[in-house]
Amino acid sequence: MADNPQHLLLVDDEAGFRGAIAERLGEHGFHVEQAATGEEALHRLNDFAFDVLVTDLRLPGVDGRQVLDEAFSRYPEIIAIVITGFGTVREAVEVTQLGAEGFITKPFQFEELLQTLNIAVEKRRLRAENEYLRAQLHDRFQIENLVGRTPPMQQLFELLRVVAATTSTVLITGETGTGKELAARALHDASARRQQRFVAMNCSAIPETLLEAELFGHVRGAFTGAVANRQGRLEQAHRGTLFLDEVGTMSAALQSKLLRVLQSREFERVGDSQTIRVDVRVIAATNADLKAMVDQGTFREDLFYRLNVIPVRLPPLRERRADIPLLAQHFLDRLCKASTPPRGRVTLAQDAQQALMGAAWPGNVRQLENIMERTLALSPGRSQIAAADLPEEFRSVRAPISAESFEFPDAGVDLDSAVADFERTLIQRALDRTSGNKRQAADLLHVKRTTLIERLKRLDK
Repeated sequence: MADNPQHLLLVDDEAGFRGAIAERLGEHGFHVEQAATGEEALHRLNDFAFDVLVTDLRLPGVDGRQVLDEAFSRYPEIIAIVITGFGTVREAVEVTQLGAEGFITKPFQFEELLQTLNIAVEKRRLRAENEYLRAQLHDRFQIENLVGRTPPMQQLFELLRVVAATTSTVLITGETGTGKELAARALHDASARRQQRFVAMNCSAIPETLLEAELFGHVRGAFTGAVANRQGRLEQAHRGTLFLDEVGTMSAALQSKLLRVLQSREFERVGDSQTIRVDVRVIAATNADLKAMVDQGTFREDLFYRLNVIPVRLPPLRERRADIPLLAQHFLDRLCKASTPPRGRVTLAQDAQQALMGAAWPGNVRQLENIMERTLALSPGRSQIAAADLPEEFRSVRAPISAESFEFPDAGVDLDSAVADFERTLIQRALDRTSGNKRQAADLLHVKRTTLIERLKRLDK
């Protein structure tokens, strides 16, 4: 706590009790100011922005509820803990609804108050860190839907930042649903072309007979139904970015014409002989293995190398499972805001996060978004989504502990030492999560408390 001291206002009408608690809190790094009445607390709140409020519920005159109301109206992020000698379940529910992080009944051990405060401070720190990271991500790429904190995604964000400053052709590869168009839009939004158009075309969604005209445009009478001249996607993207999704589905003839555009930035509309020049950045994407298609003779080798100037691979969701809770919460927040009327914030319970992290996700991020939309729609009035609210196929899934990110050194590893180190790390993280409470840590690790203690002794030898 000393590295980040918290300014705390302690409100209680018992002078001896108040002084003793203030002294102990000061020993643990808190900067404590005291107030004996609700009126005095309101004056102090008016003069200073405290990080933490610890208040008795029943005070003479202005009571603790009024103090809480005033504190939250002035400082929405303040941490509030309520202490009282006459606690009831109803009062605990009331103060929690007001926004209090904890409700402690007198008499209590000081360690109980300290643990409640430390947990609340850490929760606020993590919440602020998460908001900062997401804001940083939005500022960098000007797009909210590209979300992730795992190493693969951080490497992707850094690559996109570097590539965005160039005009080179980019080939984005990845499984269906990984967000290839989002990555392309992020590149455009972070580039010098951001003020111009981003034009997207899914090559697999347009019939082969119409794809050429859609890409290059056509003149009147070029074919049946061409009743007027029409610009193609290339002209529409002039000075901007053209995104060609599923480029591997193009016919050999169209591949040849696209190759010419990439080489010379020139083309003709269908049915016309006039050459048109364009200044356009091309970003292509595919879920197919274009190199294998080259080997099979179904994709032009020279076009592959023209497209693959800068390759960008999007990792599937199974390779970044730690991002799943963040992504799921992002989708829930967006869906709640888009509801009519807007819905209050809905969060994910721990068991729901574990179930989602353990799923296979063949449809990747798009599938996760659809599951969140379905689950939210079928859980009206809920403020938290539990595993039981998820579709049936997710309810009994447990998140695996993956070793996919482990890099083998050239000399190999000592398996016993590596397993012991991993076990030690898991136990330490569980203890950190529970502020050193061994029983709670054992629950997180799904072992008995005595088993946890025995393993700690063995690992410390």
